[in-house]
Amino acid sequence: MLNGSPHAPANHAPFILTLDVGTSSVRALLYDAHGQLVPGTGTQEHYQVHTAADGTNEDNPVVALERIARCIDTTLAQAGPLAHQIGAVAVATLVSNLLAIDAHGHPLTPLITYADTRNAEDATTLQHTLDEQEVHQRTGCLLRTSYWPARLAWLRRTQLELWKQTARWLTIGEFLELQLFGVCRVSYSVAAWSGLLHRTRLVWDADLLAYLGVDDTQLSPLADFGEPLRGLRGEYAQRWPALQHVPWFPTIGDGAAANIGSGATGHTRMALTIGTTGALRVVQPRVAYVPPGLWCYRVDRRRALLGGATSEGGNVYAWLRRTLNLGTPEQIETTLAAMPPDAHGLTVLPFVAGERSPGWAGDVRATIHGLGTSTTPAEIVRACLEAIAYRFALIEQRLCGDPTCAHAIIGSGGALLSSPAWMQIIADVLNRPLIASEEYEATSRGIALLALEALGAMTSIDDLPAADGATYHPNPERHTIYMAAIARQQALYMRFYPHQTVGVV
Repeated sequence: MLNGSPHAPANHAPFILTLDVGTSSVRALLYDAHGQLVPGTGTQEHYQVHTAADGTNEDNPVVALERIARCIDTTLAQAGPLAHQIGAVAVATLVSNLLAIDAHGHPLTPLITYADTRNAEDATTLQHTLDEQEVHQRTGCLLRTSYWPARLAWLRRTQLELWKQTARWLTIGEFLELQLFGVCRVSYSVAAWSGLLHRTRLVWDADLLAYLGVDDTQLSPLADFGEPLRGLRGEYAQRWPALQHVPWFPTIGDGAAANIGSGATGHTRMALTIGTTGALRVVQPRVAYVPPGLWCYRVDRRRALLGGATSEGGNVYAWLRRTLNLGTPEQIETTLAAMPPDAHGLTVLPFVAGERSPGWAGDVRATIHGLGTSTTPAEIVRACLEAIAYRFALIEQRLCGDPTCAHAIIGSGGALLSSPAWMQIIADVLNRPLIASEEYEATSRGIALLALEALGAMTSIDDLPAADGATYHPNPERHTIYMAAIARQQALYMRFYPHQTVGVV
């Protein structure tokens, strides 16, 4: 059973069953009409995707559905009589992911995640063949390995027989709906993460489909979040009678849900999440122009999600702790907090897992420049954490770029919240207040709020403010030092990647 939220317990119908299918775990939680976790309910199952040296990053879709079903079983059992007062099911998943099925609905491929890079050659070909800037403005996505255009081009090039057998291309959320209801749709949110949705017309991008040789009948019908399915079929109706006729809302992207759940629903509150990787995102009614290096997805028809995601985050911190044998987390924190900003003489490109936003240099490697005989392990750690913060500064400049703007950053994610020293570094680098979110399940809370709004149980997702924790205020003098360090990092970046102009402000 998962820990509860910081809110006081309450049991008010309608209840929302939420499913959060992430990159390393599945959560099923129960929320009440006030957006609060119901005490005594909730389950989580951890897992690992299959990875390989060739860039493989995939999961078994059938096993994935079994995990989700087990979590639903447990949470319904914990809910007891409250299960019959569930008003809706809401789902968020990792995005983007891809699965091919045949005409009978059977999987032809594993579930391939956004982190799979076997299509790097095809992404490069697309960049050289198509007008990437034009595609970026149409779809909100670049022609990179994370998205469907390069993924589909790779599958067509390397697995032609599979390509011919494929009846439909799906995501895990659609595959789940197909098993439960016999039909499925794809939300504007999840479709936007594919790189195939025309972001202003909210239709599949005809030019890209024609180029890739994909018919729109091979993609699911598009739907807004507030258009649920009802009527579980077969074994699932018998397995979960309390859910048989309950509205089941279309899956949305986990990043969009996390913004909503942490109260980052407009420009005044941007969401920064750092777990294994990181992302900085802002919800806006419309986005006329997508800045270079950023993406533009959707929450739903009414709300866009503009931001950038990094491949570096807690993975760098974990590697440093493992490699440098630094001592306890408490000892590291004390040492880091006492160190002055950028006083180590190091310049770091922190790309231990390649680069996404803002430069999208792809499968590059990390670099630590300036090491000397006097360099200490603690200095390396501090330099790397600062370097990651610089990447978010480049993203933030493109999201706003106005130093007089009063927006705050809402911080979440285990890697970030576990390090007050890192929180302060980021506040100083961005020169913005950084507020620690106390919504420990922001993604699940976000889809619960969207479901309550769609049911008419509340007027707006902003009716129930998120719980905030400590605020880290920026130090202007440190910010000045960090601005020079960002310029130094960018100079090193351009020495290594002179043709990678997307990453330079």
